[in-house]
Amino acid sequence: MRLYHTAATAIALAIAGLPVAAMADDHAVDHAALAEAIEADYDSYLAPLFVHFHRNPELSFLESETAARMALELRQAGLEVTEGVGGTGVVAMLRNGDGPLILLRADMDGLPVPEKSGLDYASTATQVGQDGVEYPVMHACGHDVHITSMVGTARKLMEMKDRWSGTIMFVVQPAEERVGGAKAMLADGLYERFGKPDYALAFHVAAQLPTGKVSAAEGIQYSSSDSVDITVPGIGAHGASPHAGRDPVYIASQIVTALQSIVSREIMPLSPAVITVGSFHAGSKHNIISDRADLQLTVRSNDEAVRAQLLAAIERIAVNTGKAHGLPDDLPVEVKVVEGTPVTYNDKELARRLNSVMIRDLGEDAFIPFEQQGMGAEDFAYFVEEELGVPGYYFAVGGTPQEAFDAAANGGPAVPSHHSPLFKVAPRESVTLGTHAMIAAVLDLAPAN
Repeated sequence: MRLYHTAATAIALAIAGLPVAAMADDHAVDHAALAEAIEADYDSYLAPLFVHFHRNPELSFLESETAARMALELRQAGLEVTEGVGGTGVVAMLRNGDGPLILLRADMDGLPVPEKSGLDYASTATQVGQDGVEYPVMHACGHDVHITSMVGTARKLMEMKDRWSGTIMFVVQPAEERVGGAKAMLADGLYERFGKPDYALAFHVAAQLPTGKVSAAEGIQYSSSDSVDITVPGIGAHGASPHAGRDPVYIASQIVTALQSIVSREIMPLSPAVITVGSFHAGSKHNIISDRADLQLTVRSNDEAVRAQLLAAIERIAVNTGKAHGLPDDLPVEVKVVEGTPVTYNDKELARRLNSVMIRDLGEDAFIPFEQQGMGAEDFAYFVEEELGVPGYYFAVGGTPQEAFDAAANGGPAVPSHHSPLFKVAPRESVTLGTHAMIAAVLDLAPAN
């Protein structure tokens, strides 16, 4: 029997306000040795797998080759694999006696971004999207890290079956970038077919967090996100005779301006909210007043009531601005929410427990308090919606070496953000730490009988 904690670790947990776990366990794991084993597995097996995924990204709901490779890898690891869940989703079950059912999720889609990272394994892939348009595709958000780590986690948990007891549901999710894949898998009977989990866990590599660090909130981890399309009709005319028509460009411009009053004048100042118009398309020639303008918005909040208020205000302003500028009743402005996801909340009790595990098992300096940096969103929220009763824990894993932050602070190049064509993370450090953190969580939640 060996002690799980040193006195220093217990003190660190107390200072952080986190609970101190059991001090001894017959099934205690040497986490220093586990970290070395994970790193060895990366060097010998996972590194080329990561490069494969990075070079071959696929767009949301079109991840057929990625899904097939993940299904192959998880089968080879010894898991029971089901493909085609919610479209291209994959579910793999690892059963190991009595104990909790734990969902581990990794998203797998890339983005329509041309890669300019300069990496020697940079993506040159292109793909025809669901809209019929061909796009360059890049893993510009680190999902290649997530799925590579999932394979590493499965391989190690299979080797460590004497150290835990229960069932692990590995969920390879499509279309996180479209915030639709989790919802699609649930609609396809994920919990009815494979069981409702006792816990659901996921992580995201974070470019803004140094390598070697993990971080998770005891509450809000990510904001809600809604994609809103606004169609502004017009009455076409010659550009020299604007009085003969109704100009949708002008009307849409008024809508764009008026939308900014929602956050500044309708939302309580202490409630975070964002309305961004990311796309504005209209017309085809200098001297033609077109008959249509199209706006695309992203809408963010940290509260479901504020979220509803934002969406209602957007529709009210858009529709009534059209009326104010003389659009007839049979040509109304149309507002449609095309995709969205709720706020991602970590279960407070579970987060406190697993944050203490990260300090205990990854090292006293590995965990840092979570700070929301912007209003990014995640459809992991669907797996842990309150009415489902599944406690969730979503954590961030550092992806950028500290040296890059130091260089940026001294006038060097800025650390590229997620969704940038320059995005890149340190794959070995990200994959191995994400794998170790996920295994540590599983070992704590599903101890051996």
